[in-house]
Amino acid sequence: MLRAYREGMKIVVLDDYQGVARELGPFDTLTGDQVEVLREHVDDQDELVEALRGAEVVVAMRERTAFPAGLFDRLPDLRLLVTTGMLNAAIDLAAAAEHGVTVSGTVMSGSAKSSNTAELTWALILACRRHVVAEDRALRNGRWQTTLGTDLAGSTLAVLGLGRLGTQVARIGQAFDTRVIAWSHNLTPERAAEAGATWVPREQLFADADVLTVHLKLSERSTGLIGAPELAAMKTTAILVNTSRGPIVDETALVAALTTGSIAGAGLDVYDTEPLPAGNPLRGAPNTVLLPHLGYVTEAGYRTMFQQVVEDIAAWRSGSPVRVLTA
Repeated sequence: MLRAYREGMKIVVLDDYQGVARELGPFDTLTGDQVEVLREHVDDQDELVEALRGAEVVVAMRERTAFPAGLFDRLPDLRLLVTTGMLNAAIDLAAAAEHGVTVSGTVMSGSAKSSNTAELTWALILACRRHVVAEDRALRNGRWQTTLGTDLAGSTLAVLGLGRLGTQVARIGQAFDTRVIAWSHNLTPERAAEAGATWVPREQLFADADVLTVHLKLSERSTGLIGAPELAAMKTTAILVNTSRGPIVDETALVAALTTGSIAGAGLDVYDTEPLPAGNPLRGAPNTVLLPHLGYVTEAGYRTMFQQVVEDIAAWRSGSPVRVLTA
């Protein structure tokens, strides 16, 4: 049941790494309320509970901070939880409902959301195939032309998941004159053809890939979908790019494949644990380009998200919450 709004609420914005929430979102319109912004990620749950003590509204940036059932027990003042995006696997929506917490999200247009991540996907593909990071470091250390790049034209782009984002990546692949193949559990040959791709069986997707790019939603079915057998089936010259969700790829198996050279490299924007822990073996894995989950991180995207965050809070304050997420 919706509890009445009280003047002078405490609102906490979590994980504003770049310190831009107040600049890009109209939080000043929430007159009478106290808005606190936390730039550093709070990983320890006890510290998080202390930071959120007395907060009636919390703003979560995507899945950076988890809200499991036990956390709601420890946040008796929480009444509204706003998450950027309309899907957040890190929030226990059933537990939120049980504790009387409204959960609202934000919506980006499909084309804008896909464009942000599709562009970064291709940045990673190009960086890996042309050894951009390695050559940058070599040049700064006084060396000149230390690697051989690999042409994209004529190679095979394997798209795992051909939804809106995968389709956009596939169409860019056509512009690079790649052969585009695709597979996912529900993909049909007809649907693949509409996106300019050729449907292939699952085993062939891995075997034929010169570039394997992942564009699936995280679910029980997709978790661990790429493990040691799938990586072993790939060419030793192939690269893997993941801008979707970390757990779709078995991190231990990926580190082993990179270390032994059974695949040529990987470009990653997502990980099992984020931020990526200091001791994670991926940090030392060879032939990798690692980014801190930047797929959706653009100024235009943030403006849209934080604008809607404030809209969500204002709507809830008026007693008519919008974009409500339910279990």
